[in-house]
Amino acid sequence: MTVSAPRTIDIPGLRDGVFPSQCPSRILLDHVTSKWGVLVLLALGIDTLRWSELRRCIDGISEKMLAQTLKTLEADGLVRRVAQPVVPPHVEYNLTEAGQEVHDRLVPLMEWIGANADRIITPER
Repeated sequence: MTVSAPRTIDIPGLRDGVFPSQCPSRILLDHVTSKWGVLVLLALGIDTLRWSELRRCIDGISEKMLAQTLKTLEADGLVRRVAQPVVPPHVEYNLTEAGQEVHDRLVPLMEWIGANADRIITPER
């Protein structure tokens, strides 16, 4: 039995493809497109927000998931954490330039999802 080589698919604009299992883009894709990652990036693309403001803005996110998502996106260089030297502590979050670029690309996707979600999730009977 002969094992064939994996099929390659070239998509214009995507360098070296994103389909190989070891492609680093998969890690970033997972971070950016997680449910909470998308919502955090969308919220911070509009304004600088404090922890409590983000928590109120993103209904349903737990403190643990918000903390984890912010740390991940900060480590990826998409979110900036700014701690003000005051008592009590005052921490603000905003997007880096790279984070704003991702935000700007997510908005059209979310517009499409918003316009089509009802039709797709609740198909006509």
